[in-house]
Amino acid sequence: MEKIKVLVSWSGDNYAVGTGQIGGAVFATGKTIDEAKSEFESAFQFHLDGCLADGDDLPEFVKNNDYEFDYEMQISAILHYFDGILTRAALARVTGINQRQLGHYASGLSTPRPAQREKIINGFHRIASELSSVV
Repeated sequence: MEKIKVLVSWSGDNYAVGTGQIGGAVFATGKTIDEAKSEFESAFQFHLDGCLADGDDLPEFVKNNDYEFDYEMQISAILHYFDGILTRAALARVTGINQRQLGHYASGLSTPRPAQREKIINGFHRIASELSSVV
């Protein structure tokens, strides 16, 4: 089974989900991640139906429905998802990235470099590990 990489980000007031891998770009939005994924999957199928009707050249694994979506959450989506659950102050403490910069990442004003992304992901894991150790 082939994987189609799909990015999930935060854009304005919605989660944005999209890929440009199969015969053009497909995007969808939603107020929740699940809603955005559902809308994306519907839009992707609509796109494929149109490509097939037009006779576009598509990979065999797509024609045979032998694929699955590999959703990758961007930092903007992750930070927005955890707003109200985890403070940016807590995340700043464990990552060493100041709250203002985390806010820029959450709003999409800037995108973290790979090393910064890793620090943020590791920060979430560290907080989760500490929470799970509470008896």
